Amino acid sequence: MWKAAKWGLASLVVALAIALAGVGGYTVGDSGGGSSVGGPPASTTTTAPASGFGILDEIYRILEEDFVNPEAVTPEIMQKGGIDGVIAALGDPHTVYIRPEDYALGIDLVTGSFEGIGAQVDLSPVTGEIVIVAPFRESPAEKAGIQPGDVLLGVDGESTEGWSVADAVQRIRGPQGSSVTIKVRHADKNEVEVTIVRSTIVIPTVFTRDIQDESGKIVSDLAYIELGQFTDQTVDDLRKELVRIKDAGNYKGIILDVRRNPGGGLDATVAVADMFLDGGVVLTQVDREGNETVYSAKSGGEATDLPIVILAGKGSASGSEVLAGALRDHGRAKLIGEQTFGKGSVNHLRELSNGGALYVTIARWLTPNGEQIEGVGLKPDIAVAPTEQENQTGDGPQLYAAINYLHGNVTQAQQ
Repeated sequence: MWKAAKWGLASLVVALAIALAGVGGYTVGDSGGGSSVGGPPASTTTTAPASGFGILDEIYRILEEDFVNPEAVTPEIMQKGGIDGVIAALGDPHTVYIRPEDYALGIDLVTGSFEGIGAQVDLSPVTGEIVIVAPFRESPAEKAGIQPGDVLLGVDGESTEGWSVADAVQRIRGPQGSSVTIKVRHADKNEVEVTIVRSTIVIPTVFTRDIQDESGKIVSDLAYIELGQFTDQTVDDLRKELVRIKDAGNYKGIILDVRRNPGGGLDATVAVADMFLDGGVVLTQVDREGNETVYSAKSGGEATDLPIVILAGKGSASGSEVLAGALRDHGRAKLIGEQTFGKGSVNHLRELSNGGALYVTIARWLTPNGEQIEGVGLKPDIAVAPTEQENQTGDGPQLYAAINYLHGNVTQAQQ
């Protein structure tokens, strides 16, 4: 069973135990190395209310006696319908019921390895469709051509219409070596069906590489860093990379790529923002009573002087939106790319008497300037659409725009 721990950012990892993972706002299980974020602690067991739902029992009795199809009137079916109806009535895609069989599989998917296709799914805050937030680097999903923002249309020949995220998770997950066929709709409206062999997924979070400009010339004066998620390991690895950049002495700017970053732990996100800020608010968390909890950066970050461009888009959610909003609002970075996903809520876990659990949204996030992230996302300072090639390789007009912007700023600073 999961231990109670808070995570600030969120989507669901499609993997072996793709029960709802806490890469973004959800309280999730932790194997010992996780950190805790704001909000009240998760309770142990919640018991059903003693009264207030008697009319449901009355309806059930009438259906049991009169309904033309008695096979459809069972306690199990009625219970599922009742739960689904209550959750759906909230209009919040991030408050989710976890069935006992799914909750029993709870594993910390943020810091370890697991088996699956290596992607994260969530409900689009705009369309309500189930979408692939982002495939992990080098995962079976990425190798099969799955792209950030893909709409999930079907699994093994079954339509996803009417599904919850938990329904999608249950059908996609499976053991290493088994196959699953999924149908998706790309951003260009092209629908494709691919069969993916599930595998063991290890989640690295910090990637660096040499980049080239539009002419094919190696760009040696700009550091490129892709952040895949926010974990404790991210903080350690990024700090080492920033020390290397500083010691090298020849870098004039940094490109932070969060286009495939669906979130992570809130403490880790704040720690990453802290490296690029010399103090100031990182985000404000507002609960149901309007109470505010402010998360701030300390002075003396590792990279407070180099110009920054953040590459962001449809696959940027939760923690990556917090980071982008903080650096943008403090004038530390320009956002280039597309509008981000729009996941800016905090959830916590309440265990239920039937062995299941409920993830409940308990707070919203605001950027330092007071901008809401949830259901809206962040608009880029410079809007650039990616090409099909850039969706696959990361190289294309968005990256070239980041290079040109930073080179232009360096030239102006030297004049």
